[in-house]
This record gives sequence, structure tokens and C-alpha cells, in this order.
Amino acid sequence: MIIINKSGNLKYNYLRFKCTLGKSGIGKKKREGDNITPNGVYKITNVLYRKDRISKINPKLRPIVIKKNMGWCDDFKSKRYNQLVKLPNKFGHEKLYRNDNLYDIILVLNYNTDPIVKKKGSAIFIHVSKNNNKTKGCIGLKKKDLLLLLNVINKNQKVKIG
Repeated sequence: MIIINKSGNLKYNYLRFKCTLGKSGIGKKKREGDNITPNGVYKITNVLYRKDRISKINPKLRPIVIKKNMGWCDDFKSKRYNQLVKLPNKFGHEKLYRNDNLYDIILVLNYNTDPIVKKKGSAIFIHVSKNNNKTKGCIGLKKKDLLLLLNVINKNQKVKIG
């Protein structure tokens, strides 16, 4: 199990990394936009990556290549709230194909997915950190650390936050 604590430490077997958390820390997520990294145990449901920036990725995880027309819906008015969407899209969303390196690799956690509760929060990812800045609720890791982690985890990996 990957363990992430409130001090911003990620542990998995022999690996230890510093990570960034939501601006409001770890806690009970109440709503979209509260900047809280939700505590709990989650599964990694998908691994998304930029093929033009990452040359090799663990095939056991069945990675999905991020294309220019991919986004993640964060608009509770949409039927596709908290899901991968095709762009253009008339509802609010985050673009996954970005100019910065933030989403070069994304581990999607199954937060608020079964069932999806409108306004409860969307897109809890483990992704590349940006200058060790706090996130909007995701977990950020240095790119080299995230790549190392990807090489040792399996597709049924659980993540414990808290």
C-alpha cells in the first residue's frame, strides 16, 4: 500500500518521497474547490501519460496516452462530472494536455466515483508537482520520483491518505 501522511511524506515499501498536498491539507473533503486532499483509502483506477514526454511506462498498469482533446470534468452540472471527457466540452473541465509538466503523468484515484456525488469534489490525482507548490487537493511528486514509483506498483495498488 502507498501511504501518504499529513506531513507530506509518501511511503511505499523501501521508497520514501516528499510530496505536496492540497492547500488546506488532508481532511474530510466537503465540496469541489475546498483545496483539501481527502483522507481515506483509494484505488488507482487509471494511469494517464504524455507519450511525447515520457518514453517508457510500466505496461502492467495499462497506461492511457493523453491526447490534446482530453479533459477532466469538474462541473457538477454535467452528466460527466468527475470523469474523463472529450474536448471541446461546454461544461467546466481541466485540460489534461498541458504546456507545463504537471500532467505528464497522472495516477487517477477513485475518489467520489461510486457513486459520483455532485459538488463533492473531482479529479484527485497523483501528478507531477510544480516547484513543490501546494495543490488544489491532489498529491504532487517530483517527476523522477513519480516515474520510480510507477515502475514498482501494480494495477491493483491502493493508496492510503491520512
